[in-house]
Amino acid sequence: MDDLETLAEQVGAALKSRGLMLASAESCTGGWVGAAITAVAGSSHWFDRGFITYTNESKQEMLGVSAKTLAEYGAVSEPTVREMVAGALKHSHAQVALAISGIAGPGGATLDKPVGTVCIAWAMRSGAGRSQTFHFQGDRAAVRRQAVVAALQGMLEMIEGETSFS
Repeated sequence: MDDLETLAEQVGAALKSRGLMLASAESCTGGWVGAAITAVAGSSHWFDRGFITYTNESKQEMLGVSAKTLAEYGAVSEPTVREMVAGALKHSHAQVALAISGIAGPGGATLDKPVGTVCIAWAMRSGAGRSQTFHFQGDRAAVRRQAVVAALQGMLEMIEGETSFS
């Protein structure tokens, strides 16, 4: 069993023990969080649904991300992932959610947002949440995998109350 499988199991156990359901909203990871989670037997007890919103249009249509936010900050930004995570909660039965948007490469980079730039947000239906920008190294697969691990680790920290979410 690798670290991603172990982490997904830990997230599942933490969610299940607290009676919580999770929703995910993913862009650059293309559903990898959902795949990692649903690889765990019994995940239907703690995973409600996942949104794969790769285009700006899908972020707007499925999650309610505003065109203004996308125009002002871009798809890879903390304001965008905060709106994505809010939309995942709004359009699901989950009590907690995470959202990811990033530049996995090899193209798509800008001077301000190089390959490996990934924004992740975590939120609870109660209103608590946070977002963070990461700068991962490696090729496309490595960046995407690191994003999935960071998203799940952040979710575990939120559930277990190890990180301040306000």
